[in-house]
Amino acid sequence: MALVVALILLVVITLVGLAAVRGTIMQQKMASNLYDRQIAFQGAEAAMRAAAALVGSNPGIIARNCQASSVVCLTNPFNDPGLPSGSIHTVATGTAAGQFTVAGVASGQPEYVVENMGNWVDTSSSTGFNQSANAQNYGAQGTSTTAVYYRITARSGDPAVVGDRAVVMLQAMVKQR
Repeated sequence: MALVVALILLVVITLVGLAAVRGTIMQQKMASNLYDRQIAFQGAEAAMRAAAALVGSNPGIIARNCQASSVVCLTNPFNDPGLPSGSIHTVATGTAAGQFTVAGVASGQPEYVVENMGNWVDTSSSTGFNQSANAQNYGAQGTSTTAVYYRITARSGDPAVVGDRAVVMLQAMVKQR
């Protein structure tokens, strides 16, 4: 009888131990996925900052003018078959944005696409005098100056290269300075 009770207790303790090991392995996988996603996010953000720094001084990085009548710009330019060749720019390895791959942490080099979204009203400048917030709805010439806006789409790496690792894509509108 003591042998049977000891075997039952041994089986119960083994099952509890296996459940604990399974939970620990699951938590380790979740932590590594979160770490991978954070590194991917930092890479995409670095690509976004690198593109924003170049957009004013380097017009050669602009893929296309999305305000032109015959140009169709999809929300995700990386999946756009009409994107001109050479429009996807990889962040240079020697820059601060390219240091993730050099350190061996990230799965791929960050990439970005810059598109000209056209001239729009510059809301930060106002040429009106003593106007209320809705004065321009009644024909007043409040915010009348324009600025060129660019859409920057950045991702942490090419999904074909990174495999099953995390890929983060960010998009922002940047006003030309």
